[in-house]
Amino acid sequence: MASTAAPIEDRNVSIGRVISRAFATMGSNPVTVFGISFVLGALPRVLLNYGSQTLGYSQQNYLSGAITPLFFFSIAAVVTVFSIFSSMLTQGALVRATIAHSEGRNARFSESAMAGLRVVLPLFVLGILFSLGLLLGFVLLIVPAIFLYLMWAVAAPALVAERTGIFGAFGRSRYLTKGARWKILGLGLVMVLIYTVTSAVLGATLVLIYGVQDLAAGMQHGLPLAWFLVSGIVATLLIATITTIQTSLYVELRNWKDGPASEKLADIFA
Repeated sequence: MASTAAPIEDRNVSIGRVISRAFATMGSNPVTVFGISFVLGALPRVLLNYGSQTLGYSQQNYLSGAITPLFFFSIAAVVTVFSIFSSMLTQGALVRATIAHSEGRNARFSESAMAGLRVVLPLFVLGILFSLGLLLGFVLLIVPAIFLYLMWAVAAPALVAERTGIFGAFGRSRYLTKGARWKILGLGLVMVLIYTVTSAVLGATLVLIYGVQDLAAGMQHGLPLAWFLVSGIVATLLIATITTIQTSLYVELRNWKDGPASEKLADIFA
C-alpha cells in the first residue's frame, strides 16, 4: 500500500479533526454508537463482574484462603478472555459506525453489530497479541510498550475496515502511524485525561450515594449494586468515546497517507 500512496506533503494530521470527527459520529448517530457500547461492551462486563463477586471472587477472599488459588485464577482467566472478546466485538461494530459517518451516512445498529461479528475472531486474536506485546513492553521498562502502542494504535480499525488479516493489520498500522507518532502520543494523553476525569466522576458519584465509610466497607466485603449500575453507565460513555476516537484516528491517518478512500471502504462493507 505504501508504494501507491498519494503524496502527503500537502496534507497533515490534525488531532482536533480526529476528536471532532469522533464526537460528530456520536452526536449524529447516538442510538447506534451508545447502544453498541452498552449492549456489546458495558453490559456484559457489568454482568460478568457482578456474577464473579456473587461467586466470592475477590483478592481479599483469595488472600484469606476463603477461595482456592485454582478458583481465583480460573475466574480471572474467564473474566480476562471474555472482556477482551467483548471489547473486540464492540470495537469492530463501532469501527463500522465511525467509518459510515466518514462516508456521510449513519450505520444502523444491526449493520454495525454484524460488521463486528464478521471479524470478531481475528480481532480477538489481535487483541490477545496486542495485550501480550504491551505486557512485554512494560516488563522492559515501559518505553517499549509506549512505542508499540503508538505503532499499533490503529491495527484494529485497519483489520475491520480493510480486512488485512491479523498480521497485516499490525503492518498496516505501523505504516499509517509512521511520521505521526508524536501526535498520536498527544492524542493518547487526551484519552488518558478523559478516562481519569470520568473515573473521578464515578468515584465522586458513589461517595455521594454511600458516603466514604460505607463505600470503603463495601469495597472490602463486596461492591455495592449502585457501583455496578453507575460503572455500567460510565463504561458505556468511555467505550463510545475512546473507540470512536481511535477509529477517527485511523480515518485521519488513512486520508493522510492514501487520500480519502470512502468508495473502497463502502465496497468492503457492502
